[in-house]
Amino acid sequence: MNGRLIRAAVSVGFLLLTISPLWAQRQRDPFTPSEIDQIRDVSWEPQQRLALYVKFARERLVAMEQMRDDPKTKDRAQQTHDRLDDFVSIYDELNDNIDTYIDRRNDIRKPLKQIIAADSEFQSKLLALKDAANVPPEEAKQYEFVLSSALDTLKDSADDHRNLLEEQQDAAKHKKFEKAASGGRAE
Repeated sequence: MNGRLIRAAVSVGFLLLTISPLWAQRQRDPFTPSEIDQIRDVSWEPQQRLALYVKFARERLVAMEQMRDDPKTKDRAQQTHDRLDDFVSIYDELNDNIDTYIDRRNDIRKPLKQIIAADSEFQSKLLALKDAANVPPEEAKQYEFVLSSALDTLKDSADDHRNLLEEQQDAAKHKKFEKAASGGRAE
């Protein structure tokens, strides 16, 4: 009986050792260590932090385009999928940070304008990939879901970003009006 327990424990241990590298591969961080350091360095600077997320998201799309244009690229469909997945992860982090800054009542009008411009740029790049005529259907199927998710996320987020900018601009006007009405005294 004791021998069965030991064999079972060894089997479970072996299974965990086999599965954990696969899990780690699926859960890879979309950020490089340098990017993580840059984000950490500007953690209390909304404008700079949001600009970094936009920069990193853009870099993933540019890298994807370069990879797709390289005729020597091996496993193009999987690499496209992975880069799109990284883009979506970074873009989700961008949105999480926007939510945090809104909750803190930070004025993020300026970075929102940059984000809205980037939203349009990102959408056009992803639509170009979706509409690419030279992509074999079996290749496109391998990244179709993540591409569709990215486009949906971008569309919804772009609408949210425009609404947030409008709300922030209205709040700033209201605050300015209150300050003028109180004779310029800060409240």
